[in-house]
Amino acid sequence: MAIKIQYNKTYLQLLQKQLKVRENALPTLQAKESALRLEVKKAREELRDVEKRLADAQSAAAQANRLYRELPRNALSVAGVDVDVRKIAGVKTPVFKGVRFTLADISLFVNAAWVPDGLEALQAVAALTIERGIAREKVKILEYARKKTTQKVNLYEKVQIPEYREALLKIKRFLEDEDNLAKSSQKILKARIAMAEAA
Repeated sequence: MAIKIQYNKTYLQLLQKQLKVRENALPTLQAKESALRLEVKKAREELRDVEKRLADAQSAAAQANRLYRELPRNALSVAGVDVDVRKIAGVKTPVFKGVRFTLADISLFVNAAWVPDGLEALQAVAALTIERGIAREKVKILEYARKKTTQKVNLYEKVQIPEYREALLKIKRFLEDEDNLAKSSQKILKARIAMAEAA
């Protein structure tokens, strides 16, 4: 982004204001970026933890995989997922609170004795699967926000602030040169007037 320069004092003041805004915003953006880096790291650790717990629950449930075919159809369904929204460094992220299940009316006399335990195991696997999805979404949101914040920090730090400083320097030099030329021409004019009056 090349700044279009106008060589006057008004534009000089405008550039100074814009430079000041960027210089004041830069530390805040850098703090936000470091906070988001930390939160991305935490979110990834949480995701790994959920995936490990899910893998453990699935391996435990896999032991009785053949038995699950005997479960009554639609015995278990998800009634709702409780998710809160938490702001992290100004970014809204989902926080898993729990899952509500509905159990179909099934007769314990008709079905096998293991059915209640099987349904509990299925609930655990389903809840962890939903929690994993929300954890992945949280990581995705935080990584995107961190990426955008890093881009903005780099834009300010490496592009805009140096360009504004360079533009200000050019305008100041131009205005100083113009002022020096005006003073020189005034001196020459005074000297000519003095010579004309003396002659």
